[in-house]
Amino acid sequence: MARLNPALPNPSTVPFLWSYSAIRPYLVHAGNLVREEQAERRVLMLVNPGRNAAPYTTDTLYAGLQLVMPRETAPAHRHSAFAVRFIIEGQGGFTAVHGRRVAMKPRDVLVTPPWNWHDHGKKGAGEQGGDDEPVIWLDGLDLPEFVHFPVHFNVHYDQARYPAEDVGVDDSPIVFPWEQVEERLAAEPGPWAAVPYLRKNGAEIGRTIGALAERLDANASSPAIQETASSVYHIIEGTGHSVIGETTLHWKKGDTFAVPAWHKYQHFAGGEQVYLYRFHDKPMLKALGFYRVEGADVESFADVW
Repeated sequence: MARLNPALPNPSTVPFLWSYSAIRPYLVHAGNLVREEQAERRVLMLVNPGRNAAPYTTDTLYAGLQLVMPRETAPAHRHSAFAVRFIIEGQGGFTAVHGRRVAMKPRDVLVTPPWNWHDHGKKGAGEQGGDDEPVIWLDGLDLPEFVHFPVHFNVHYDQARYPAEDVGVDDSPIVFPWEQVEERLAAEPGPWAAVPYLRKNGAEIGRTIGALAERLDANASSPAIQETASSVYHIIEGTGHSVIGETTLHWKKGDTFAVPAWHKYQHFAGGEQVYLYRFHDKPMLKALGFYRVEGADVESFADVW
């Protein structure tokens, strides 16, 4: 009974950082070794050493670095899982979701709602906006939930690409341009600011996953927080470190790190301004009544009948 009813949350994953400069050469090498016809998706999965198995980046979140080479197509499929993607690098990339094709621009965030047909591609040299470099992005999905709820479906379309037309960001509800997010962060007062990615109606981007961007001025720190939500952070710009429980992680641009549930964490910027991207499981926890944050009135979390 003590194991089933612990006194405190007991995640099995641990704070951990994946260095982009160390990982990227392997990802690009995989792009040259593994052809598009051999793999439905070419992804380097960020597996937490606390569990040492996919799909666990945290106990409830999955993250991976996906790569598409010039003139390739990651073939169309759809699935029950929700996906959010932060574009790290590359020009000429595009993704199509249920008939709308949008450009993938570095630092933009794109979402793939459940059960939407989608495919990804990359223009090559000689094509407008294309070149010989790959496009790379950070995937975030709710795949660990389907270990507990074995109801995940993945269906392939009968062609590499689902029929789609090009649309601009203003005509697409799935794209969150970095220019707009950066402008919102600049408008927030103080040395630390955070703005959420939300749908136009103010709702979270997904039922299971939410996301936000943070700004830290040079030598500033974020508030310390301890919550039942877990998070995956990506460094958009700058250097610094984070204290997560008893662990200190030093990071730079391109790195990604995991914050397990109920680990108090705080970020500290170095001598330059820092931008952070974060996706988390708070929408799911709130919907289920599992969200708690240290310092709040505990009675506020009680269901009232």
